[in-house]
Amino acid sequence: MRQKAFRKTSVFLLLLILVIVTALSGCKSSDETNQSGQQGNEGNEEAAPLKELSYWVSNNRPDTLKDYNEMGAYKKLEEITDVHVKFDHPASGEADQQFNLMMASGELPDVIERIWTSVPGGPEKYIKDNKIVKLNDYIDEHAPNFKRVLDEHPEWRKMISTDDGSIYSFPFLRQDELNLTFYGPVLRKDWLEKLNLDVPETLDEWHTVLKAFKEKDPNGNGEADEIPLLIGTDGLTGNAFVGAFGITNGFYQVDGKVNYGPIQPEYKQFLQLFQDWYKEGLIDPEYVATDDALKDAKVTNDQLGSLMGYSGSSILRYMQLKDDDPDFYLTGAPYPVINKGDVPNFNLGENNYNGVGAAITTSNKNIVETVKWLDYKYGEDGFKLFNFGIEGESYEMIDGYPTYTEVITNNPDGKSMSEGLAMFVPAGWSGPFVQAKEYAEQYTSMPAQQEALEQWKKGSNERIMPMVTPTQDESSKYASIMSDINTYRSEMINKFIMGEVSLDKFDEFTETIKSMGIDEAIEIQQAALERYNNR
Repeated sequence: MRQKAFRKTSVFLLLLILVIVTALSGCKSSDETNQSGQQGNEGNEEAAPLKELSYWVSNNRPDTLKDYNEMGAYKKLEEITDVHVKFDHPASGEADQQFNLMMASGELPDVIERIWTSVPGGPEKYIKDNKIVKLNDYIDEHAPNFKRVLDEHPEWRKMISTDDGSIYSFPFLRQDELNLTFYGPVLRKDWLEKLNLDVPETLDEWHTVLKAFKEKDPNGNGEADEIPLLIGTDGLTGNAFVGAFGITNGFYQVDGKVNYGPIQPEYKQFLQLFQDWYKEGLIDPEYVATDDALKDAKVTNDQLGSLMGYSGSSILRYMQLKDDDPDFYLTGAPYPVINKGDVPNFNLGENNYNGVGAAITTSNKNIVETVKWLDYKYGEDGFKLFNFGIEGESYEMIDGYPTYTEVITNNPDGKSMSEGLAMFVPAGWSGPFVQAKEYAEQYTSMPAQQEALEQWKKGSNERIMPMVTPTQDESSKYASIMSDINTYRSEMINKFIMGEVSLDKFDEFTETIKSMGIDEAIEIQQAALERYNNR
């Protein structure tokens, strides 16, 4: 009887212990649960192999592709890895709305590729909200190719990390200075030569050139139809022209102190310059209404003397479109300065990392396998695949150099080089891989492009802001402030340039911006810069 009682007591105690353990395991903190969820199938040898990924991607996919499964690189990657990807591309202009709805609903794809540095609250917010996976440990253990890239480039690691040190995506990284130089002032070189003018460097030289374009009939048709300079519809030209005054159209830094360009006294000087040029007819009077199609027409109809443009979609494309005109020739000018011989304060000012990356969501059931799949792109074979495509089809190795074939450089179906590249690789825009220097060398191999790049890369960029990120608490306030300020700034810049508002009102303009909260926005940027410098 005693033995029976003892057995009953033992069974009862075992059951009680089991209940307590179960209850305790169900009471884990949310952090522990999140950590558990983010471990995915790590260490689980019985996990099903990765066969399919749902992949949401928002970037500049060309119209020639319905989705990335039509691209040679992704077709080949599926052959290599036996992983099929279901791509979801949001419609143009709908990406942010779709992203916010996804995050609110919790119905997430396995991978999200987008510009992460622009998300409200920054990427760290989505790690803390258990939406995307912190990748540091996974990279150390399962991504040897990407880990090697970061070990070789510690400055890249700083760029792609949050202020808390979290790595949140497999990023798009640009290998060389050449990859960062692709935009600047473009002029008709044949017009310069016809008028016996040099490429302008200073603002005064620009004025001389633009005046000659307007008055001396460089297109030779006997009509005064030349348009000397086309600026953006918002009145801006990137860092060009305004940069000559040591400022930008937004935030910049001087010795670690953040400033906002449009409220500086120098900004009035910049606006005065453009107002004067507009009055003289040196700036296209229709610039506000000139879309890409109209711009193309003005260039190809021999009306436009200068514009802000790209090495590929402007210089290369326009010269191909005007291939039947042997005189048509474009060149680049350095970002203007005030005094001859000065180094420009700015050029395009790009970073190796532009914010685009592929993050793994916490809905992913195969995190480790997905990390390995993404890591392939950062190895030697993946590097070649996503920059050059299929050997024997889109490139050949010639003396150790991956050389694009004529299907890219001289497409038999009449596709442009950018369209030819898009058939095989995303190197022409972005994605989770390292963009090769050799891509940029070949995409910009035309002599006119080479001339432009040499001019555009001049510039110290010491005042450029790095890619800083407001905290979650700062983010919504900052976005609200800057949304209103940017709208007001664009509206007033055009009114100043076109003379609708006198520059006597500039002080009122700056006071209005201050009343809208710019000082608080500067404080947020200052704090973010200090956190970035301490990463």
